[in-house]
Amino acid sequence: MKNKPLIIVAGEPFSIFSEIFLKSIKKKIYKRHIILIISKNLFIKQMKRLNVKLDINLINIENFNLNTLSKKKINLINVDFKFVKAFDKISNKSNHYIEECFEIALKLLKKNIFAGLINGPISKKNFLKKKFLGITEYLAHKTNKNNKVAMLIYNKKLSVSPTTTHLPLKLVNKNLSKKKIINQVKIIRDFYKYRLNKEPRFAVTGLNPHCENNYQSSEEKKIIIPAINFLIKKKYKIKGPFAADTMFMKEKLKNYDVVIGMYHDQVLSPAKTIFGFDAINITLGLPFIRISPDHGPNTEMLGKNTSNPKSLIEAIKFFNK
Repeated sequence: MKNKPLIIVAGEPFSIFSEIFLKSIKKKIYKRHIILIISKNLFIKQMKRLNVKLDINLINIENFNLNTLSKKKINLINVDFKFVKAFDKISNKSNHYIEECFEIALKLLKKNIFAGLINGPISKKNFLKKKFLGITEYLAHKTNKNNKVAMLIYNKKLSVSPTTTHLPLKLVNKNLSKKKIINQVKIIRDFYKYRLNKEPRFAVTGLNPHCENNYQSSEEKKIIIPAINFLIKKKYKIKGPFAADTMFMKEKLKNYDVVIGMYHDQVLSPAKTIFGFDAINITLGLPFIRISPDHGPNTEMLGKNTSNPKSLIEAIKFFNK
């Protein structure tokens, strides 16, 4: 893994990614060749705006060869993109550009000579157009891995994973199933066991407050508890369901490596409160490891040179292991 190059898709052209990428370069943490997929002209203009100058090694994808990669320059695959300002408002005008960047990355990743993929933040509202819940599902579709992936917000002390991702709350209970929880835990366990050499300890939250409701049969009784019991029989280290309002108390968290939640904010909100930017978003179950910084495009901070690169730095360090 250590000698394989890493592909980075810059993502939304008018996000803070160029800034945090350039800040990560200054940290000198890259232990392998990187290939940045971005508009060359846009990247140069954004570097000037941020008062940074780096030499570029332009890569031709049609004649791609590992021997053409440079250690001293930014290896860049140019994707044409028409723009007016170095930093502008996010709109659907960049959709085709982002799509092309991902298509190039996926084509290269099929060669099986890369460590994996990092992508910068994407505007789900504009790029995905309600076709996919998130980039996790988008890449699952592109690699024929629908319903076979899991979103893991990873920190070496504690990770969290929502069983449903970017769904409105009113749809969460309709999209839960015993099979879905079981598959998710299996995917995450395989990752911990075979990539991190660790048997993970799982905690599972309930869906309802205090894991109960006023109906005769709750989701806990119908779905969550049967899934947990099945996994216990299969020798998984898993307990629950736990009430989400007390799950993240320090004394309880010491006993677990991964918290499986039923919906996005149930586990991501407390995780981000605890770790801030010291976490990364990993898509598990793809033919390659895909990681993104655990934050969005952050349009309010565009071009101000005040963004925190911590999450991207942690993503790069993960590939250094």
